[in-house]
Amino acid sequence: MKTMLPVVALLLLVSLTAGCTEDAGDRTPPLTTMPALEVRSGAFANGTSIPVRYTCDGEDISPPLSWSGVPDSAESLALIMDDPDAPGGTFTHWIVFNISPEENGLAEGLPREQQLPGGPRQGNSSFSTAGYGGPCPPRGAAHHYIFHLYALNVSPDLPKTSDRPALEAEMQGHIVAEGVLVGTYRR
Repeated sequence: MKTMLPVVALLLLVSLTAGCTEDAGDRTPPLTTMPALEVRSGAFANGTSIPVRYTCDGEDISPPLSWSGVPDSAESLALIMDDPDAPGGTFTHWIVFNISPEENGLAEGLPREQQLPGGPRQGNSSFSTAGYGGPCPPRGAAHHYIFHLYALNVSPDLPKTSDRPALEAEMQGHIVAEGVLVGTYRR
């Protein structure tokens, strides 16, 4: 029995270290990197405060946005702006989809209509309305507002009153590039 214990321990050690060789990584598929879109605003820099003009304490109009790096495979773009710091969970402030990949931005102060000039559509936000709803956090700590831009290899075919879950379901498996712009706001 005394001689069996070292043999069993040796076998256990060999079985645990089997496959821990330098070429073990060869069995792992290579990671692919999704192309990044660069998202900017002429109103604020990434990581800085969103001016009052674009909040519920100001004119509550959409900020100007621009982007670059859209791949040739993109058929449309989609934008989702949300507040992950909202007390009840992530709050969606703005949804725009079917933006032409030839466009390089959205103008300031877009109308709060489902159909925008040139083809883009606005979905219903957490405010249950189409169009931009600016930052309006409760008083206290600063909230982060994330503008997610997605390049898609499809143009989502959604009803007029579509919301974020409907758009995300249509986007599933069709994102070919993405980028973010983050702004903050505190009341």
